[in-house]
Amino acid sequence: MNLISGRRATRLLAAALLSATAALSAPALAHPVSAAPAAHAAAVHFAAPTIHRHEEIERAKAWLTADHGRPVPYTQDRDWNDGYRQDCSGYASMTLGLPKPGPNTVALKNEGWTRPIGMSELNQGDLIIKADSDSSKVRHVVIFDHWVNAGRTEYWAYEQAGGVGTRYTTHDYGLREGDGYHAAHPRNLAD
Repeated sequence: MNLISGRRATRLLAAALLSATAALSAPALAHPVSAAPAAHAAAVHFAAPTIHRHEEIERAKAWLTADHGRPVPYTQDRDWNDGYRQDCSGYASMTLGLPKPGPNTVALKNEGWTRPIGMSELNQGDLIIKADSDSSKVRHVVIFDHWVNAGRTEYWAYEQAGGVGTRYTTHDYGLREGDGYHAAHPRNLAD
């Protein structure tokens, strides 16, 4: 065995051991739908490192001034300097430290990255997602920060929005009957 093939063999062995370790240590999901999606969701969950709420919010704040003191501009066609898409789901993925360029809005909701929760259960760093549309111009995700008032009629959220870019603003998405928004807890977000 020469030096080059020896190094390659070492890398392959390390990759195989890492995969085996991941398969054995990946946590089971609470409510798998079927064996195939549960296995995929468990792999997704393992692929995302644990992040704490305060870290996620600090990452969210970074894009507010990342473009030479201005918000990161919105686009679905490019990635920002850090490798994440400059759209709403790319932004949410960046804040959570998910693999680059980040899952899209539909994947955030449906592919094991999050689990559904009630709007009344929202805590800082949870997501409010509208993924049930055929149009990417209608789908959206925002990052919950805190309630505006005790009546919980509005909340502060971080988002990446068309025509604006990164912003911190108030919303009532998910609080209006039938608006298509649903609360979700990121699986890699520590409580």
